[in-house]
Amino acid sequence: MSPINKQQLDQIRDQRRGQIKQAALKVFARRGYTGTKTSIIAEEAGISEGLIYRYFHSKKELFTTIVQELMEEARREIKHVQYLPGTPFEQIRNLTKHMMDENNMYAFMLMERARKAEDVPEKVTQIFKEISTNVLLDPLIPIFVKGQEIGEFSLGESRRMLSWYFTIINSLLTQDEVDEEYGLPDVDVLMRILAK
Repeated sequence: MSPINKQQLDQIRDQRRGQIKQAALKVFARRGYTGTKTSIIAEEAGISEGLIYRYFHSKKELFTTIVQELMEEARREIKHVQYLPGTPFEQIRNLTKHMMDENNMYAFMLMERARKAEDVPEKVTQIFKEISTNVLLDPLIPIFVKGQEIGEFSLGESRRMLSWYFTIINSLLTQDEVDEEYGLPDVDVLMRILAK
């Protein structure tokens, strides 16, 4: 058996780091920063707790890294919406579907919980101060206005309408318990909030 080369070792490290971040994302989203222990993250990831500390110096560093990466990804995703195929309605619908997708839901849950929490690391609080909700809404406003102009969206002040819409989605995603019988509303039900 040949020894592992540096490239293979780097790939293994990246995979392990990603595995830890993915598990931590789910646990932080469900339990919040204070309610999360690294032992719970390790259990979710199926690894030893000590392995977390080979990749992250502390729970604080792990949490901050996840929040930073999620904010950067959110900004990229929001800016990309205008390039999605379809009408403005279809573009906002695709964004909503992406947010409500089970694979992405935890990211939005974590971001909303972290934004409202008072017990998060100072660096996380600073990130949210630097990137306001307006920064995330601004790229969507021209899309929404175009949708209003062609009759797809209800009339009204665009920033306010979008703010209300995403507040509803964030509230749904951060509920402590989702009704087991009905689950979360379908994307098309949510889009009726904006539709004309």
